Amino acid sequence: MLTLRQLRFLTAVSETLNFSRAAELCFVTQPTLSAGIKELEERLGVQLIERTRRSVMLTPLGKDITARAKRLLLEAAEIEALARAHQNPFQGDLKLGSIPTIGPYLLPRALPLIREAFPDLRVYLREEMTESLIDGLNAGRLDLILIALPFETGALEILPLFEDGYQLAAPADWPEPHDSMTLAQTGQLMLLEKGHCLQRHALEAYPGRIVADEDSFAATSLPTLIAMVAEGLGVTLLPNLAITAGVATNSEVRLTDLPDACPRRVVLAWRPGSARAQLFGELGKLLRQKVAI
Repeated sequence: MLTLRQLRFLTAVSETLNFSRAAELCFVTQPTLSAGIKELEERLGVQLIERTRRSVMLTPLGKDITARAKRLLLEAAEIEALARAHQNPFQGDLKLGSIPTIGPYLLPRALPLIREAFPDLRVYLREEMTESLIDGLNAGRLDLILIALPFETGALEILPLFEDGYQLAAPADWPEPHDSMTLAQTGQLMLLEKGHCLQRHALEAYPGRIVADEDSFAATSLPTLIAMVAEGLGVTLLPNLAITAGVATNSEVRLTDLPDACPRRVVLAWRPGSARAQLFGELGKLLRQKVAI
């Protein structure tokens, strides 16, 4: 009978295409991993991996079986998590992922509260783009993610936390606009680079009224974006969450409220049927509490 251990070996090889690195991921020796793969192929009666002195690659059938193996391993992990959650859903490890425009401005303030409420919970943080976070959640690499909508989330369970509006950031020596959006329509609007969902959310703050220039400057982070605005290179839209956390403090920028901007919706998301849904709901309450303070 094939074993979960053999399936872990197979998925590790598929991820690394290198037997040495795959063995390291599985915390075994390379001969042990090679023997496990060979036993799996003999059990199934098919070749899963093509290996030469220079390369390692999966056969077409190997790719299909690996995809199924990943689902089986995820289900096995869910079974273990279900058993642990039945004992105590509020203890153990929690792998929490967040997008860069939320995590740094909310989680540092919330973590002390989380540790106080759940002293036996160990929270491990990951900061990634939304698409990567959703992939990691579906693959079992993450347990819970903190993202902003609108974004396609498929069948994930969604817990709304709060709405996050925007302010217009302009160089301090620019004339204060009578209509804040007039300034944002001058072609000098700067946003984060593609891949950051905040770029799309900022454009959707005023549907059809602002358009990003394809050749305009794109920043990799909010602090970089603010620095460029302070140098007089243009204007940008900043989320209130980051402003409240002090991202623009001591910066030579003028902030103007945009009360009519469509806010982004900050949410927690997890896999349907997760054994720790009760914990996630309690964490949501704590995150809302920190925003309200």
